[in-house]
Amino acid sequence: MKTALTISLLALATICMPAFAERADREKPVDIEADRVTVDDRNKVHIFEGNVVLTQGTLQIKGDKLVVTQGADGFQNGVATASGGKLASFRQKREGSGDYVDGEAERIEYDSRGEKAKLFKRAYVRSGGDEVRGAYIEYDSVSENYLVTNAPGSTASPGRVRATIQPKGDNKAAPAAQ
Repeated sequence: MKTALTISLLALATICMPAFAERADREKPVDIEADRVTVDDRNKVHIFEGNVVLTQGTLQIKGDKLVVTQGADGFQNGVATASGGKLASFRQKREGSGDYVDGEAERIEYDSRGEKAKLFKRAYVRSGGDEVRGAYIEYDSVSENYLVTNAPGSTASPGRVRATIQPKGDNKAAPAAQ
């Protein structure tokens, strides 16, 4: 039970990362704090409610509710949500750097079979100085591709999405001569 839960929660947390998460986190224990936990072993459902904080190494997930389900095939799906106008969030250190990846949304879903994450409503992901915003963000961790729209399943929506991409490399401007 703990192994399946660990895998699903780690998978949920590694969403929306344009760079690999800290690899050492996978070997760390998962600590979960919540006001209440409900376990349905027959249906393979774990529900954590009330100020939920999951920590595994540098990974942290926060929300009001975290629901983890496991299918007959052994793959897990996780859904983190918030209420009262707040957002569910995740944060994790990127491999080989001091940078963190942060994300927020009203609902964050992760499918471990397809290794895809979906962030719904007021979705935001930041990595270093780069960030994307929209009503819906889908991230495929296999191809490392993003889809950012204002509606799930939409390739063109009436609303606008926003991305900020910082310059990379050693192209720092020389100081101005005085």
